[in-house]
Amino acid sequence: MKKLSILNAAIFGLMISTPVAFADDITFAVIGPMTGQLATIGDQFKQGAQAAADAINAAGGVNGSMIKLDIEDDQCDPKQAVSVANRVVADGVKFIDGHACSGSSIPASAVYAEAGALMMSPASSNPVLTDAAAKAGWPTIMRLYTRDDAQGAFIGPWIAKKFAGKNVVVLHDKSAYGQGVADAVRATMNAGGLKEVYYDGINAGEKDYSALVTKLKDLKADVVYFGGYHPEAGLILRQSAEQNLKFQLIMPDSIASPEFWQVAGPAGEGTMFVFPSDPQAKPEAKAAVEKIKAGGFVPEGFTLFSYATIQAFAEGIKRAGSDDPAKVAEALKNGTPINTVVGDVTFDEKGDLKNASYDINQWHDGKYAPIAQ
Repeated sequence: MKKLSILNAAIFGLMISTPVAFADDITFAVIGPMTGQLATIGDQFKQGAQAAADAINAAGGVNGSMIKLDIEDDQCDPKQAVSVANRVVADGVKFIDGHACSGSSIPASAVYAEAGALMMSPASSNPVLTDAAAKAGWPTIMRLYTRDDAQGAFIGPWIAKKFAGKNVVVLHDKSAYGQGVADAVRATMNAGGLKEVYYDGINAGEKDYSALVTKLKDLKADVVYFGGYHPEAGLILRQSAEQNLKFQLIMPDSIASPEFWQVAGPAGEGTMFVFPSDPQAKPEAKAAVEKIKAGGFVPEGFTLFSYATIQAFAEGIKRAGSDDPAKVAEALKNGTPINTVVGDVTFDEKGDLKNASYDINQWHDGKYAPIAQ
């Protein structure tokens, strides 16, 4: 009996001195609009996450576990997002790369918080996502992307200075994302001394915006800031061109997709939009970009942010020595930079990125690139 006790003690000592290893696969859910009008964003999510999982698995996985992805479609619909979230946590998934649209992420976040799962959005920018989570004491709601108020603080003053004395119209699509970013830009533009001549919401999904175009003509609009997505933006531009109306369109990050040009065509020439400083140009992204392009996909838009989210999950699990979402979230917020394809990132206590930087991009002949500010 004494020998057995000594043996048990030795085994216990070996167990507590050995790094934690996970024998089973670990599943990360990737949730976004895989179908519908915004499916291009879902494809970016999926491509980025898969490329990251492949690279991490090829290097030995996460503490010995291989990453598996569970791809889910919420169509950027709030009700469907909640339904998907409930199904994912019921299946025991603890880590969620998603959602895309703020209108989906915000209601879904309550499901993940209650289940103790770690949600990290690579695209949702409405401040309510992390502000409400912090107020409710939910530590596992994060985003590896920028906030609308930060984007507004960047572009609003620039618009006020660049277009001083011009007729500026501010529109939004009434979504949590579109109205949130439009209001943020409007507030900082106004603070910069430029007041819009018109502010209103449009109905997303319509096919005829001729009444809006007529209104813009009557207002002699020089500049339109539109918080919304590429299908509506492209149609508004095309229908404006048909009425011989030309204005400077400025958008948030949602039109960093070739589908914008497919909808707008030549009417999209000169359109500007704000996007976090080009992740594809970062040295850390070189190998990933080449690999993804070799597979026939251009890693535009949110692709590399989804890739970086998978990297953050993997690094957090390694740091925590555990796949407990709360411990992983705590490890990710400890102030030590996390090496990702979008550069070194750190998170604040709310789970937001610190020190985000932006480019102003402009569309020309079907492609976009940063412009001098």
